[in-house]
Amino acid sequence: MHEEDDSAANPRKNSRILATRSFDVSDCDGTKEQSVKLCGYLNKLTGKGPLRGFKTRWFVYDPRKCYLYYFKTPQDALPLGHIEIADACFNYDVEVEEGLFEIHTEGKEFLLKAPNRQVMHYWLQQLQQKRWDFCKMSGHRDSWCSPTPFFPHTGLVAKDAEAVLYEKPNESMESVRSDFAVEMDSDGLVGLQSARNPVAQPNAALNSLRHWGSEIRNSMSHLRASRGGENRRSVFYTANSEDWEMVNPPNKDTPEHKSPPDSQRRESPTHVQRYSIGSAFTFDFRNPSRMKRPFYMGSGKPNRSAESSPVECNGTKTPELQLRIQSQQEEISCLQEQENQLREELASQKELVHLLQQTLRSSQCDWRSTVSPGNMGPDSHDQAENEVDKALAERDTQIKDLCGHMEKLALEKESLQQELKSLKIKVGEINEQLGMLMETIQAKDEVIMKLSQQSSNEETQSAECNSPSATREQQELDILKDSLQGYKSQNNFLNKEILELTVLRRNAESREKALEAKCTSLEAKLCQVESKYLVLLQEVKTPVCSSSEQTHSGEVITRLLEDALQVESTDQQEHPILKPNAVSEYDIYGFKTVPEEEDEEEKLEAKKRALDLKSLYLTDQETSVRVKWDNYLAITMNREMVRSPELKALMRSGVPHKHRSKVWSWCVNFHVKKIRDGLPKDYYQNLLSMANEKPNPACKQIELDLLRTLPNNKHYASPDSDGIQKLRNVLLAFSWRNPDIGYCQGLNRLAAIALLYLDQEDAFWCLVAIVEVFMPRDYYTKTLLGSQVDQRVLKDLMFEKLPRLHAHFEHYKVDTSLITFNWFLVVFVDSVVSDILFKIWDAFLYEGPKIIFRFALALFKYKEEEFLKLQDPMTIFKYLRYFTHTILDARKLMSMAFVDMNPFPLRQIQNRRTFHLEKVRLELTELEAIRQTFLRERDTTLEGRTLISDDEEDS
Repeated sequence: MHEEDDSAANPRKNSRILATRSFDVSDCDGTKEQSVKLCGYLNKLTGKGPLRGFKTRWFVYDPRKCYLYYFKTPQDALPLGHIEIADACFNYDVEVEEGLFEIHTEGKEFLLKAPNRQVMHYWLQQLQQKRWDFCKMSGHRDSWCSPTPFFPHTGLVAKDAEAVLYEKPNESMESVRSDFAVEMDSDGLVGLQSARNPVAQPNAALNSLRHWGSEIRNSMSHLRASRGGENRRSVFYTANSEDWEMVNPPNKDTPEHKSPPDSQRRESPTHVQRYSIGSAFTFDFRNPSRMKRPFYMGSGKPNRSAESSPVECNGTKTPELQLRIQSQQEEISCLQEQENQLREELASQKELVHLLQQTLRSSQCDWRSTVSPGNMGPDSHDQAENEVDKALAERDTQIKDLCGHMEKLALEKESLQQELKSLKIKVGEINEQLGMLMETIQAKDEVIMKLSQQSSNEETQSAECNSPSATREQQELDILKDSLQGYKSQNNFLNKEILELTVLRRNAESREKALEAKCTSLEAKLCQVESKYLVLLQEVKTPVCSSSEQTHSGEVITRLLEDALQVESTDQQEHPILKPNAVSEYDIYGFKTVPEEEDEEEKLEAKKRALDLKSLYLTDQETSVRVKWDNYLAITMNREMVRSPELKALMRSGVPHKHRSKVWSWCVNFHVKKIRDGLPKDYYQNLLSMANEKPNPACKQIELDLLRTLPNNKHYASPDSDGIQKLRNVLLAFSWRNPDIGYCQGLNRLAAIALLYLDQEDAFWCLVAIVEVFMPRDYYTKTLLGSQVDQRVLKDLMFEKLPRLHAHFEHYKVDTSLITFNWFLVVFVDSVVSDILFKIWDAFLYEGPKIIFRFALALFKYKEEEFLKLQDPMTIFKYLRYFTHTILDARKLMSMAFVDMNPFPLRQIQNRRTFHLEKVRLELTELEAIRQTFLRERDTTLEGRTLISDDEEDS
């Protein structure tokens, strides 16, 4: 039995496997939607001795290697171990514990347990299907000896996978497999959603029982007296699910309460029925804040539902007390309303008295000022005094009446307050009585529950005593039916397992025979090659004596050259297993390996270059890089990639072909995330629709450059190629996004390289990242100002890093910018071999434009000694045009770029760019001034010149 303790000690060692063995089934098919991720909780038998037992683990299936990794939690980065599904067989026993199944691999046995039988069947069927899909792919077994890498899941190169990797399905075999298959549902316990559902773990049944028991205990605890203001509730439920409640009276210290919402006041019916124990009554002793309206009989008031209506129980006087409390509370509320009204009336009367007093004072002042004793007669003076006395008497009478009314109101207020205090005292006494009654009812409820449980147990025992044989027979019949269904399911599963294992064994045997035949063919081919070269050596060694011998040796050499230049055609690829791996017409990126228009010598050189690249791919160093990437992606299976020194080192070593789509997509999205966040999701589609509706000035130039983009790549070789329409869409969309640039020659090659590994939208954003994020402004505008500046920065760096080569070029006056300008504009497209090109792009998409300077200097350093040997300017310039295609060792080149060129700070490049930018702008300004002066002088000369016709000249 395999233990996870050993694997957990060194997770990297367990996940270490050659990269050529790993392959993502879902990644191959670019046209199909990726299947749902197979992951979830399972119990795994772990430990030794007395500590041996089941532990919950998070399992994730990795289609790249056909591994089933298991983690401690879904958030863990490092797996505890893995199970190889490709070589595994599955089994389970009906008679053992439910959900228990076994996975047998080579020398190891894993015992796993699912939450239930349904989830177990789902896991087993999914694992069977994953194993079947993985084993159907041709080449996954002999990937140890075959250098052909697997294909990514997006981009133009992904479509080549359908013809290379997938075998044609056997319809009869698939129909037989479908006959044994049984549709099973995961019940929400498998998939990414199960990671967010802690209840959906293997011990869910036991946990649910414990949870049910705790809920019963919690419901029983509500029957006890509340402490510290807690709510008390005693609930019984009738057979018709009616809910009857009884509420507490208000406490002494809480005369007023606010009514809470209905969600706090009422329980849902499903929760109410959960603990129903037959026919009984329901009482709800709650806080006054949750009090409900009482049940009215014939009072004309609307009846509430039975859920909120109190009734009488066991002849107690509880309803009478509740009615009294209700009536007293209504009286209290009425008195409070009257008191408020009286207070308002008193306040208004006080304001009225105050206004009258102010009016009286003002009238007296006016009267005294207007009426003086000197201006009046004696009769008018007496008459005015009488009127004033009358008015004052009336005002005094009104003031006395108002004061008496105020005294009456104050007395009424005092009486009402005394009455309110007496009512509060009565309510407190009634609350005490009600508390005693509730304690009595609580004790009665407990007795009723005990009696009801006893009665139900006695009824059950009596029923069993009455018909023990019939019940026992029915139970046995049910058990037999369940067992029969279980054995049927097990039979179907085992039949399918036997059928698949038989087919896989036959495929393995046929693959073994094919490999033996291939080995034999390779040995025969090797013998033929050895004999031909022995003949060639003999012909070369033997001196030529006659013309016939010379002709014969020429024929031998010509025949050997023809055999060497033979390229594996499409017809020869029908049975690739039975034939040696010759040089293919196209490489894995779609570039032509041997150009057709070249002469025989150059074709032979191209084939030699392709064989050298293939041999470099098989080196231990390349294999180590692929293993490191597999381990890194296995670690990041449960989380997104983040920028780190480890990832930076991996990017500088190059991304494997099968992972490049995923890594490039992540790099592009990382650099343009801020831009995309501020735009709608259908931004790219909107640009395409705009390009189809409105003509763009760049359309004509784009159409002219489509077939000239990468003519040596099969994806862009003809107007009907898959990449042409995609390239057109990307360039048109970018021309509408950035009208300042529109289209510049060079953007087509950048987009074409991106489309090899990315879909249209990601390739569009890759172009945006290069032009708008990586490169400086005016890099792709009409003046190409940024590109000119970078050529001067490169010359400064060459003077610093490669002083001898810089002096050599200066001595012979060789301008390297005529060659390197295109390197920077299209990031080395068509300037280096394809393997090196894509490794440069790996680091470029991660780190940015500094990579271009590193590799430009590294290319010159790689061939520095060869340049120094050349002593003629024309020879140096001719060698400059093609020397990059002679560099094949990517590892040596990357070592020079990232080790020999250090230190290489980005700040230094930025400072040099700023310095040269000002100089180039001044030069362009001077050139523009010279051009304008020339145009003015030319116009002046043309105006002053007199043109003479031929007739006048003859005369």
